Amino acid sequence: MDPEETQHQLPDGTTVWVLSTSEAATNLPALLQLFREGKSEPLIFGAAGQPEAAVVPFEVWRALTEAATDQEGFDSSYSVARQRLANPGAPSVPLDDVAAELGWDLDDDTDDAEFRKPR
Repeated sequence: MDPEETQHQLPDGTTVWVLSTSEAATNLPALLQLFREGKSEPLIFGAAGQPEAAVVPFEVWRALTEAATDQEGFDSSYSVARQRLANPGAPSVPLDDVAAELGWDLDDDTDDAEFRKPR
C-alpha cells in the first residue's frame, strides 16, 4: 500500500508533496474550502509517489483554457509546450513563471459569477 503522502523531487530540485489517490479524494472538501478562501495551491496526486494529476482552482483552469484557445495565444503556448516536451530532462518550470511568460496574471480577480451555483 502506498503512503498517503510522499515527497517528490522535480528535475529543478523543487520538492512537491504527492498524495495517494484515496487521500486526495478524502481531502477534496477541505481543498474546495481553501479555494473559496482565495488560496490556490494545487492538490497533486498519483500512485507510487509519482505526480500524475493536479486539482487547481476553477479560475486558474479557466485562464489556462482561455489562453490556450486564443488563436494568437494558442500558437505561442503550443510552441512553448512543444519545445518543453521535446526535452523531458529539462528542469521543471514553476506555474508562476509559465504564467508570466504567457502574459497571464494568476492573481487577477476573475468574474466567475456566471459559473457559481446559487447558495
